[in-house]
Amino acid sequence: MADTTKNSALYVRSEMAPDMPPPVRTQGVVGWLRANMFSSVGNSILSLLSIYVIYLAATGIYNFTIVNAIWQGDGGAVCRVENVGACWPYVGNRLTFFIYGFYPDTEYWRPNLAFAIGGILLFLLATPQIPGKIIWGVLFLVVYPVITFFLVHGGGFTGLEAVPTEKWGGLMLTLVVAVTGIVASFPIGVVLALGRRSKMPLVRSVCVVFIELWRGVPLITVLFMASVMLPLFLPEGTNFDKLVRALVGVTLFTAAYTAEVVRGGLQAIPKGQFEAADALGLNYFQATMLITLPQALKIVIPGIVNNSISLFKDTTLVSIVGLVDLLGAVRAGTATGTWSAPTIPVTGYLFAATIFWVFSFAMSRYSQYMERRLDTGHKS
Repeated sequence: MADTTKNSALYVRSEMAPDMPPPVRTQGVVGWLRANMFSSVGNSILSLLSIYVIYLAATGIYNFTIVNAIWQGDGGAVCRVENVGACWPYVGNRLTFFIYGFYPDTEYWRPNLAFAIGGILLFLLATPQIPGKIIWGVLFLVVYPVITFFLVHGGGFTGLEAVPTEKWGGLMLTLVVAVTGIVASFPIGVVLALGRRSKMPLVRSVCVVFIELWRGVPLITVLFMASVMLPLFLPEGTNFDKLVRALVGVTLFTAAYTAEVVRGGLQAIPKGQFEAADALGLNYFQATMLITLPQALKIVIPGIVNNSISLFKDTTLVSIVGLVDLLGAVRAGTATGTWSAPTIPVTGYLFAATIFWVFSFAMSRYSQYMERRLDTGHKS
């Protein structure tokens, strides 16, 4: 029987072979496109269709806002031509009204100063590298609202001209309602969430009834009730400022939703954390403030920011009670005879939408930054 075994030479490498770069089709832009947009026939079709839709939308917006737009002029007559785009002179002419509403133009420095102080305090509070967060937090949450009210409203011992809230409007009013609602509703929502999980039947029942009542009513109804129906239940001669009534309604409405978000975070905490607090001999207050609540708040950052963004956009509903917010100022501006053209309302609404998007996107990005910074999990 013949030997069919073939002689083979063994090759022993004496040195490491140099590393070769990965294939061009698996790295860079080409690799990302193949992995995320063209990994299969179906994904390729959907990607091409999406690109086409985005192209049509982007082209239309670009032509309306840039190519066919009117950039200079005085009065709506410059925009009463065919195939014209955005009428930006209208925004430039009405910009102060969009920001301050009916606030006296000689007193613009007062809300500007309030905006500057709030921006500085918010920067100091939101920047992790800057120490003294407790001090900045107290100044922003307690001292700043008082200073802002007396600075913007004036009158009394301040020596400033009194400007009633009926003259507040535009972006200034939007920020007042949004910031007040977000800041004031958060502690109320936390207390309601803790009360709903309480072992005391009376406390738990009161919190459940409050949360379900406010969550079951639309915000526009809450504002209408606060403005029209609330005075009917008060003693004769008692009257609340219209803005204060709207702030109370917005705060209580948002607090109910915040309570459910925080309660979800508390339920997501493992039972071992509560047992560990008991084993350390901590009382309820210590266990809540030092162990359970910080973990719950870290978990529900996306939900809290989502509520904040929703509230910021829902401030447009205050127009139902006669307050002129940013969107209301845009609508009022288009009603004047001086500025009347087919594209002027669209231009105003586009400007308002851009402002709302900038603030909402900033809150969303900062929340994502805080999520990454506070993430204590072990990523593989």
